[in-house]
Amino acid sequence: MGDTKATLLDTRKTIPGLRVLEKYATRMGGATNHRMGLGDAAMNKDNHVAIAGGVGPALARAKAAGIASIICEVDHLDQIEPALEAGATHLLLDNMGPEMLARAVRQVAGRAPCEASGGVRLDTIAAIAASGVDYVSVGRLTQSAPAADIGLDFQEALAQQCTAAQLGELPKVSRP
Repeated sequence: MGDTKATLLDTRKTIPGLRVLEKYATRMGGATNHRMGLGDAAMNKDNHVAIAGGVGPALARAKAAGIASIICEVDHLDQIEPALEAGATHLLLDNMGPEMLARAVRQVAGRAPCEASGGVRLDTIAAIAASGVDYVSVGRLTQSAPAADIGLDFQEALAQQCTAAQLGELPKVSRP
């Protein structure tokens, strides 16, 4: 991400039961953890806005529930002002190219942190970070991490030491 001010974030998208480990791995790799769970912030996405009848009502529900951190997803520039006016404390700029991200950052003008999300790949991350966003979130840090090929192979000398006679000396298990 070069010399930009952008911080690389992971996402909540982890393998069930391995979130803490995967989040630890992303921290060790240089990313910053973002939202360990649903309770860390309200994230208003397009479906929430549609069901609530607009950005204003969706964010009003989150505020009424006493949620302090309200992230609002926007995928068009005309959604920025309504989200900020409704009380979004953080904007998730979804699937925008670098040019549109730069326009969004100028429009927000520091009123809320801006996070770029969606379409982030190795060949696009530098331009996305250079757009002026505060954060770049990448689900692939946890979703697409390659599995380690770990095997347990006995060496021949060790295998020869484990003779049938030695194995026969193991205690017998009584069966009912």
